[in-house]
Amino acid sequence: MKILAKNRRSTFDYDITERLVAGVVLTGPETKSAKAGHLSLKGSFVAMKDGEAYLTNAQITPYAQAGTRVSQEPLRSRKLLLHQKELGKLVAAKQAGFSIVPTVAGLERGYVKIELGIGRGKKIRDKRQAIKARQTARELNRAVKVRKAV
Repeated sequence: MKILAKNRRSTFDYDITERLVAGVVLTGPETKSAKAGHLSLKGSFVAMKDGEAYLTNAQITPYAQAGTRVSQEPLRSRKLLLHQKELGKLVAAKQAGFSIVPTVAGLERGYVKIELGIGRGKKIRDKRQAIKARQTARELNRAVKVRKAV
């Protein structure tokens, strides 16, 4: 999958345990804009309405070459295309208290796809532990590099 946009905060704010890939219902100008890289997943989430999943708060910048006849709302809710089993999995995860967050948007065989992460929100102490682990790993790698150079 060619990556169009990443939601970097998703892995920092959530402990993601499972990932799913879903298609997105887009209009023609939205698709062109997304393929051009004018897509942002910052602050977006998945909402469940009437047994269907919707990508909410994802911004797709209006396509400049599209005419004025086509109304383009940058922040509208977009339906996610999932199999019935996957929808059932998402509904069960929501009921169990898990969050569903888009992590990556990409192109797969010409179609815009969204990778969804299912997980729990991290507490502040979890975030601090993750930062500390990252720093120690970085220091360890530096020490190994210095040792190899000598």
